Amino acid sequence: MSNASNTTIIEQLRDDNEYYGGVGKSYLSNSDINTLLNNPKEFGKQREDNREFMLGRYFHQCILEPNKSINFPVIDVSTRTTKAYKDFIEEHGIEIALLQKEMDEVNEWINTIRENETFARYIYNPSNEYEVPMVGEIEGAMWKGKADIVSPEFVYDLKTTSSIQDFKWNARKYGYDSQAFIYQQLFGKPMIFLVIDKVSKMLGMYGVSDDALERGREKVQRAIRVYNKFYGDTPTSDINQFYFYDEI
Repeated sequence: MSNASNTTIIEQLRDDNEYYGGVGKSYLSNSDINTLLNNPKEFGKQREDNREFMLGRYFHQCILEPNKSINFPVIDVSTRTTKAYKDFIEEHGIEIALLQKEMDEVNEWINTIRENETFARYIYNPSNEYEVPMVGEIEGAMWKGKADIVSPEFVYDLKTTSSIQDFKWNARKYGYDSQAFIYQQLFGKPMIFLVIDKVSKMLGMYGVSDDALERGREKVQRAIRVYNKFYGDTPTSDINQFYFYDEI
């Protein structure tokens, strides 16, 4: 792929619609790895919006793209089972909306981050770029990524967790090791995770070890093998014949 065409694609991928549903579908992403390794029959299928996706989206937009969060759909009701909520969803033609109490909760996370001098300095450095897409070849396949923050030295990614003490151990489960490997390859910079505990509001900053990067590389390699076997340009097996084999 030429540099010119590569640049054009990257510009297209700045649009979320293109990233998730347009030209971006031609690339693998870190979110595909969990599917390919754990439920490859679901690869390529669109996931329904849900509460956790929406809270994460609002959290990221408020910090990185505050102009987008202004128009976020929100309603002040007690639950999503109320008639007022259902009418709101239908009126706006959306799958799900943020409850006011949820917005207030996320705003507390955001204020905690902004009040921390170190986090604020890293996030709001004038040299930073936000929501930066990138594509490239990794281990023989084409990958995409969209970094929350690209600074002159690092790629920063914002995360929330239900337990800051468990974040380090859950990183493998949630694929943060493969994300770090992919993004370091795409952007040519080490990755740092900036994390807030949704319950305690404690903050954590996590670098990425060489062991984690190697685990990430191994996951990428395994995911590519599954992809090529069932979905690549010349697949060798029917996905309906897939099954797990292990020993107990």
